[in-house]
Amino acid sequence: MTARLKLLGIILAIIGIGFIGVGAFAALQVKAGNDSLQAFSAAQNVTLTYNEDGVLVDRGEVEGAEAIKSLVEDDWGYSLKGYEMDPDNPLVNTGSEYMYQMGLVAYHTLYGTTEVVLEEDVEYNGETFAAGTYEVPTDGRYWADFDRMHPLEGAAREQVWTPTAHALIGELGVGSVTANVLVLGLGTAAIAAGLGLTLILTGLGLVWATRADKVVATDAADAKAAREPVTV
Repeated sequence: MTARLKLLGIILAIIGIGFIGVGAFAALQVKAGNDSLQAFSAAQNVTLTYNEDGVLVDRGEVEGAEAIKSLVEDDWGYSLKGYEMDPDNPLVNTGSEYMYQMGLVAYHTLYGTTEVVLEEDVEYNGETFAAGTYEVPTDGRYWADFDRMHPLEGAAREQVWTPTAHALIGELGVGSVTANVLVLGLGTAAIAAGLGLTLILTGLGLVWATRADKVVATDAADAKAAREPVTV
């Protein structure tokens, strides 16, 4: 039995070393991904704006930044993490910073106005729109919320949700997902390393517990206890 337990301990320790190796490999891959993401962010040089107090602002106003945060957190359900938004490092390179920047682009797209010019009178669904210039508010509408057949909305949609707006939001969304996946990868590496360390300690513990001198001492103590009379 002792030999079997010792063998089991050795096997567990070896498996633990393997898990630590997996964790180290995963950590190296995460580091490589972070370095690549950092280089990409630096090349684009997109930064967030903070005031002298280190508070996030949009176009110089704290209220504007708060409105963008509300869009991201309340409408989109993404919790921005304060520790990922550092005034001393305003470069957009974390999941929360990418999501905030995506919210910034979307917010100014959603809450602007567009000028539409009708060259002639147009009738639509029983309503006549006279020739002239109209200011069409976006009013928080996404691409699919516009009536593309409407003489004003159809023209406004093309001007509001431009290919540039779609591309920026898509690119920032990919950046956010990439950053969050890297964090998940780091957690996976930590779990693998922790499991490996646990297996190593368990295996070494079994080897230590089954050492010959320990077993002999334990057997002798048990034999002595068995010979001693039990007093009441």
